[in-house]
Amino acid sequence: MAILLLADHDNASLSDHTAKALTAATQIGGDVHILVSGKGAKAAAEAAAKLVGVSKVVLAESDELANNLAEPLADLIVSLAGSYDTILSAATSVGKNVLPRVAALLNVAQISEITDVVSSDTFKRPIYAGNAIQTVQSSDAKKVITVRTASFSPAFHGPTAAVETVSTAAFSSVLSAFVSNSLSSSDRPELTSAKIVVAGGRAIGSYEKFKEVILPVADKLSAAVGASRAAVDAGYAPNDWQVGQTGKVVAPDLYVACGISGAIQHLAGMKDSKVIVAINNDEEAPIFQIADYGLAADLFEALPELEQAL
Repeated sequence: MAILLLADHDNASLSDHTAKALTAATQIGGDVHILVSGKGAKAAAEAAAKLVGVSKVVLAESDELANNLAEPLADLIVSLAGSYDTILSAATSVGKNVLPRVAALLNVAQISEITDVVSSDTFKRPIYAGNAIQTVQSSDAKKVITVRTASFSPAFHGPTAAVETVSTAAFSSVLSAFVSNSLSSSDRPELTSAKIVVAGGRAIGSYEKFKEVILPVADKLSAAVGASRAAVDAGYAPNDWQVGQTGKVVAPDLYVACGISGAIQHLAGMKDSKVIVAINNDEEAPIFQIADYGLAADLFEALPELEQAL
């Protein structure tokens, strides 16, 4: 059995999602090859080659692959698919964009956002906002899978695997064109890979209060900042801070939920955190049911005190 794992990278460096998806791939079993596609992506390929569990890195470079457009990348994967039983990707924006197209071109059903590997053809995935776990067995000859990386530990670094460069044929189905990237920049860790997350809910009251009570604590902890959907919808926090079923899924070592009630939508995005701390003045808030540590207090008093203590 051979597995092709699509790497998540920015051409210059490899993301943590790839190392976590690799852990899932090795649990399926068989030789794992990592596909690094892009332009000027040799550094990312060399980083992928240092991960434990990789048999080979396949490097494909062309102008069409430079920006991870779905059509040329899917065509590339399908052209390589004959040698593989399983095609895998982290459930990132690229993986969610490309692999459904690959599955359609291969005429197989995709298995989305697995959180556990039972066997080479059987997987577990959350449904109903994470309130139930579905076990799925695939009878397809080729399996196309995305991985919810928050559920897997990253693979370690080890001996360097071989990097093989493959030629790219002309792409016939390029229906879209890259225009530009509009990326937010921050000195804080990236939300989905941060070890510590400090998140605020609608109880914060305003964006100014977010800056006043949440950001100082996050800075002291070198943490990423998250927010509930209610806080984002109210304009208290930007969209890329949203944690939840319709936001980002995180699993940090420490998640500090401030003024978050614990709606199902939010819990779906953070309940896999190693340690959950909840600060809420409502002792009956559902968040306390999953929190490892709970503080029933006014967050506008507790957070400044915490910042001073840090």
